[in-house]
Amino acid sequence: MPRTQQVAFLHGPHDLRIEHLAIPDPGPGQVLVRVQAAGICGSDVECFEGESKEGRYDLAPYTPGHEWAGQVAALGDMVSGFAVGDKVTGDCVLKCFRCANCKQGLMPAACLNMREAGFRPDSPGAWGEYLVIEDSYLHRLPDDWTAEEGALVEPFGVGYYGIWGPGGWVDASDDVVIFGAGPIGLSALITCKTAGARVVVVDPLPNRLALATRLGADVTLTPPPAGELAPQIAQVCVAGRGPSLVVEASGNDGAVASVFDVAGFQCRVRLIGHTVGHKVPVEIGKTLWRGMSIYGQGGVSDFTPRTIRFMDRARRTADFTTLISHRVPFADLHGAVDIAVSHKAEAVKVMVVF
Repeated sequence: MPRTQQVAFLHGPHDLRIEHLAIPDPGPGQVLVRVQAAGICGSDVECFEGESKEGRYDLAPYTPGHEWAGQVAALGDMVSGFAVGDKVTGDCVLKCFRCANCKQGLMPAACLNMREAGFRPDSPGAWGEYLVIEDSYLHRLPDDWTAEEGALVEPFGVGYYGIWGPGGWVDASDDVVIFGAGPIGLSALITCKTAGARVVVVDPLPNRLALATRLGADVTLTPPPAGELAPQIAQVCVAGRGPSLVVEASGNDGAVASVFDVAGFQCRVRLIGHTVGHKVPVEIGKTLWRGMSIYGQGGVSDFTPRTIRFMDRARRTADFTTLISHRVPFADLHGAVDIAVSHKAEAVKVMVVF
């Protein structure tokens, strides 16, 4: 194993630097992972652009990268369940297991000492050749998986948990409308199609709608520049009922407002797209008279093992790597980030490969 590695640090908006550092030894309860693939998320882009407070370079420069896969390179003391050479991925939201909220079994995002891998200097991400992480947050991948499939576990888990998190479900009786055909919306699409549901995907970008069709969408729609989307959706759902499940995965204000217009009676509404800080006018009274059930998802709750099992079975019929639009070597990390930042319409999932 080499003695030094290259690691990226985000110092501030548009200030991403590559540094040469010694490869650390894992401490007690820690695992050293050789990174093989790491995705670039929309949240990484917003942090790079200075449009999000999620990335904490106000504390110190940090290493991004919360969507990743690699192989175990070394084990610290008191680590069990892993061996050198294992294929692994890790959680993004890191709970402490000790605070009052963790002891109540609340989701990791409720942890009073929460860290986020790839967003803070005390929990480095995978935009580097090696990564040290506690074994509590590490998960084995099946031996026959590629590193790219493993790096898709985190983003796919967001869409999967968005459907199946507390109170959620989908089956072949459902008419589903998904707003947004980015990686999260497309993950929700795969989840719903695996269950046999009929799915309508709404997105303004033709290339993303084409990808949704390739992944099994029954109907794709471009939101009209003016006027309501509800009549179009009503035509393709069960007559007089509208969709039984609506998934908002775009984070777009207009899409959020449309959710309450298109949802059918007793519709389950799952809000996945990030809209923190947005105040969106909606006709909230429709939730009463239509009996909507609304759930917001943020910070997946211990779903990584279940996500891996689901993907391992669904990969027989669904090619998850279809979500990857660009593959860029780590040596050209700045180029990979530029694609994700400057070509958002074409970039579905940019994957950094090692």
